[in-house]
Amino acid sequence: MDTYFPGRWIGGVTLVLGPVVMAAGYLLRQMSTIVTLTPQQQAWAEGQPFAAYGQLLAYTSEPALLTLAYAVFALGALLLFPAFVALAQQVGGRLAFWGGTLLVAGLFARLYFAGADQTAFQLTEAVGLDQATNAIMKEYVDIAYGPWRVPVWAAVGQYAGSLLLAVAAWRSRLFGVARAVMLLLAGGTWVGVLKGASIPDVLVTVLLCVALAPLGVRMLRGLPPDRGAASRWW
Repeated sequence: MDTYFPGRWIGGVTLVLGPVVMAAGYLLRQMSTIVTLTPQQQAWAEGQPFAAYGQLLAYTSEPALLTLAYAVFALGALLLFPAFVALAQQVGGRLAFWGGTLLVAGLFARLYFAGADQTAFQLTEAVGLDQATNAIMKEYVDIAYGPWRVPVWAAVGQYAGSLLLAVAAWRSRLFGVARAVMLLLAGGTWVGVLKGASIPDVLVTVLLCVALAPLGVRMLRGLPPDRGAASRWW
């Protein structure tokens, strides 16, 4: 019987599906901009100081596709919440619990940014692309940082938390060097409002799938964590 949140089934399923859905979200966000914008529009967007210009333009061209991409990305963040909690519990120890807490704080920040993204997109429908873009970019810093800058400070937890949890997983022998590095790399992806994704974002999140899925499968099978049966490189 499960004793601690999130338990065997929720923890196992989200360890497998969470990074997969997040990787799909990154891929959709990267591909949606390429598919939606013409080469001339892409060149214009790349010349702007912020990715927000291109993201808003892409949304006005294909709102359904951009909505899908951002929705899948947000769903990935939701699924990673119990996944990171389960990982921290499997690792155990103060360092892992701090790392897991900071990573979850980073996920909460992502959901704040998702709300800001959706508000910005809906504003283009209400007042038009040009007026919405001007209004959003005029207040971009305050929108992105959030009230009292709580969201942006929570976002820092992603970077610090992935480092702490990766070190803790390696020290506990739950992860070898390779899987610890995969977790660390995945924690280095961008955070913020109306950001554009790239192929490296997709690749490091796929590596997170590789790092977490075996642990999730073991949890679903009711097996204890493997702390050294395999090569410590892995």
